Amino acid sequence: MIIQRPTYITKLLGFKDKQLIKILTGVRRCGKSTLFEIYQERLFKEKVSKQQIQSINLEDPLYRNLLNWEQLYDYINARLVNDKMNYIFIDEVQNVEDFQKAADGLFIKKNVDLYLTGSNSKMQSGKWATLLSGRYVEIKLFPLSFKEYSSVLVSNNKFDNFKHYLEDSSFPYALTLKNDKKQIRDYLGGIYSTVVLKDVIENKKIRNISRLECLIKFMADNIGNLSSIKKISDTMVSDGLKILPLTIENYIDAFCDSYILYKTNRYDVKGKRLLKTLDKYYIVDIGLRYYLLGNTKADKGRVLENIVYLELSRRGYNVYIGKNGDKEIDFIAEGVDGIEYYQVADTVIDPLTLKRELNSLDSVRDHNRKFLLTQDFEPNTSHNGIKQINVIEWLLE
Repeated sequence: MIIQRPTYITKLLGFKDKQLIKILTGVRRCGKSTLFEIYQERLFKEKVSKQQIQSINLEDPLYRNLLNWEQLYDYINARLVNDKMNYIFIDEVQNVEDFQKAADGLFIKKNVDLYLTGSNSKMQSGKWATLLSGRYVEIKLFPLSFKEYSSVLVSNNKFDNFKHYLEDSSFPYALTLKNDKKQIRDYLGGIYSTVVLKDVIENKKIRNISRLECLIKFMADNIGNLSSIKKISDTMVSDGLKILPLTIENYIDAFCDSYILYKTNRYDVKGKRLLKTLDKYYIVDIGLRYYLLGNTKADKGRVLENIVYLELSRRGYNVYIGKNGDKEIDFIAEGVDGIEYYQVADTVIDPLTLKRELNSLDSVRDHNRKFLLTQDFEPNTSHNGIKQINVIEWLLE
């Protein structure tokens, strides 16, 4: 099943033939290789010949002899078409030691447009920046948005579709399993094992696997909660599991580097500065959270908040948690057109709940757009300039 992902294709086309290395990053199995395939089909439609395209997946044994940067460079260079632009796609480039030397050699060629992917902690943003400083643009890939997920479903019942989206998984291949709960669970188990075993334990040389697994379950259970390393450590100690704060910090960094977790900083609206304490963490896929915790651990409000965080990130915003005096704002979304504020709640039918959510947004005295996202079926309405929108409708925009 090929799921079209027009937002990412538009981004890639926008950088086509620009003298920048295009790097796709994201958790394993989120669709990076498939996106390359879709993009290559688009190039064919634009009259790019097959000879102008080279596509290499370095986890495929077929290319086992290209794990040295010199061999990789020579292989690609020998197949370049002269006097035409060549489009080079290299998957899982971190498998090549000193890969940046091959990338640099290809980058300086006027007739090479280079695309790379990386998915584990060897290749998080900081290392790309160090190895390819000033020569690349990073495109962050997530599992499917609800709009992408819905685009291939037969059912037009968006509320049932949203339920499956939450419970089954937003990883693309899960859609081919057609709501088979056991198969989906086995599939998510495979992703979890691969990411934890290959991208965290192996790369970070972690020995105590049970503590690592306890921590990822704890973090999955606490998405959307204000956290600090000390607070996490104290809570786990009180639950009978002693993990030193430094160890917790290293483990969480490893989860973030592997794109299982996303860390969100707090921003002081009045002071106009980032705060150094109490961050929030969100998980890459709610289905993976259910895999770790079971369906009994479903806090609808925080699950919804996680979904909104991922969607804002997909849409290209820099996302922060807002603090304005004693009020907390769920999200401050900073984009090219300015700032937007978001509150997220499962329901605000109770007038007291509605008042509380609106108060957080009303406390901000500027003219930026403000939104209240809920699962209520009320018509879209406005509360003194604050737009209340059904979250499913918002996700399908």
